[in-house]
Amino acid sequence: MHILLLSHYFQPENVAPQRRWDELASRFIDAGHRVTVICPPPHYPSGRVRREHRRAYRPGSSATTAYGARVIRSLYLPHGSDIGTRTADHLVAAAHASWLAWRTLRGPRRPDVIIATAPGIPSLLAGRFLARRARVPLISEMRDAWPDLVTFTPGLLAGRGPLAWIKRFVHGRITRWQRDAARVVVTTSRFADVLASRGVADPVVIRNGSVLATFDSIPSRAPSRDLHVLYMGNMGRSQGLDTVVRAAATLVAEGLPLRVRFVGHGAERAALRRLNAQLGSPIEILDEVAPSEVFGHYAWADSLVVSLRDWEPFEWTVPSKLYESLATGKHVTGLLAGEAAEVVTASDGGDVVAPGDRQGLEALWRALLDDRERLRVRASGRTWIQEHASYDRLASDYLTVLGEALAR
Repeated sequence: MHILLLSHYFQPENVAPQRRWDELASRFIDAGHRVTVICPPPHYPSGRVRREHRRAYRPGSSATTAYGARVIRSLYLPHGSDIGTRTADHLVAAAHASWLAWRTLRGPRRPDVIIATAPGIPSLLAGRFLARRARVPLISEMRDAWPDLVTFTPGLLAGRGPLAWIKRFVHGRITRWQRDAARVVVTTSRFADVLASRGVADPVVIRNGSVLATFDSIPSRAPSRDLHVLYMGNMGRSQGLDTVVRAAATLVAEGLPLRVRFVGHGAERAALRRLNAQLGSPIEILDEVAPSEVFGHYAWADSLVVSLRDWEPFEWTVPSKLYESLATGKHVTGLLAGEAAEVVTASDGGDVVAPGDRQGLEALWRALLDDRERLRVRASGRTWIQEHASYDRLASDYLTVLGEALAR
């Protein structure tokens, strides 16, 4: 079959959506299918295309990946870190993707099935338009708890005023698009239950995954009295990383041998740096690093932080960073609730405290300093990934979903 993927993120970006779809698309092609991807040029996280990428990834260009997927580039809108300009970028990219698909994917190039993956949310609307025009099934893939995350503020949907009305409208509209899709793919069981309760027919769970072989060479740290804790990834509102900074400040002030390192980018990085300075710089905060440098930071660490805020939609979410962390074999410090916390517990991959629980995090780190046996490399975490989140299994399950949608 010919599969059309509408995505806002793709290679050479090195982000969770791109990694997911590189792994899935390569396996679809190995199974004998064709894959076409329409996406904007690589501009995450800065909102601008890097100078060295401008010629190779210009809008309207077409290229083929090393594994055989055809990639067509849409327009994008340069943007900042605010939600307004980022949403405008999503809208521009989705609108141009629709036009490109309708212009170039007709006749023998016509897709048999369309997958629209969100975020960005406008990709769902583009997929809906194209699927209706081409009369092919649409698979709406919700990689997080959308629409709830885009509209979430406690109690807001029940409130009054223009903003509350807009958010209720967006929530209802996205839910309607989900109901209209041939199938909805989600990444967690809990969110599948939520969507089913809203009238979405048979949402199917295709988890995020990880490739164990990628992390085979990461060593455990040599025995030491100090504790190295690493957070690597997006430093945004969703992560609630101020709790980690404050907990580190308490233990460092007590003279305990704790070293905490943040590596990455995000809208909250500047605020975290200010907080860190106010507390006496108990942690180090580094900029995003090249993929070749990631493994050095993992080798430095005893424990890897995976953190989400105490928001109800995050109880239905398992961040892709958790699967990668389990695949490294390192101990996981999870500030998590809901299904993500259940994954850490089921895999015996580390320890969990409630999101935002600074005292609980301090107690956990004290316990790890007192008993370093709790930090031993977790083969069980890698075993859990092999059984539940290997891309070979996920791709096979996804192809079954696509086949069923075509059969209908």
